[in-house]
Amino acid sequence: ALAADMEQLAQFTAILPFTMTGAQDRVTQEIMADLRRSVPMTRLVQGDVGSGKTAVAAAAMWTAALSGRQSAMLAPTQILAEQHHRGVGRLLGQLQKPDGSPLNVQLLTGRVTGGSREAVLAGLADGSVDVVVGTTALIQETVEFADLGLAVVDEQHRFGVQQRGILRNNASGQPHLLVMSATPIPRT
Repeated sequence: ALAADMEQLAQFTAILPFTMTGAQDRVTQEIMADLRRSVPMTRLVQGDVGSGKTAVAAAAMWTAALSGRQSAMLAPTQILAEQHHRGVGRLLGQLQKPDGSPLNVQLLTGRVTGGSREAVLAGLADGSVDVVVGTTALIQETVEFADLGLAVVDEQHRFGVQQRGILRNNASGQPHLLVMSATPIPRT
């Protein structure tokens, strides 16, 4: 269970460059209720491109960080991972953890190499990286999380069942899972 405090969530919504719609607020409240449970969340958020799925996911990542847990966001392409990294980093970078330190949001893709890659991997292993956004580079054997509390998978239909499972199974416990899609997939 994560400490999904509504007062702390208000800090997040205050920094958004828009007011959440009724649907965004309702879905965020439902996710917060799921995160407070001791049973891992498995939730699909479906909405059109630009409907605010990433903002809702960032609220959940903020909640995980406040609980001292890490979040990982898996995207199917380099371009989408970079977009999410910029967007999530811009939002969460405005916030501070209870100890006053800023959230550490990093990018991990195939293009992140050398010392930069080693620094991200070390930060994930020692817990100093709070949020990582990346491609299938996140599900490689070399990636170890100190305490993954939330796994977010964007465009989840672009990944196989095993690929999605690797991220969730890479945690020491069973992290909460939030999958997002703009494409309606009936069997999902």
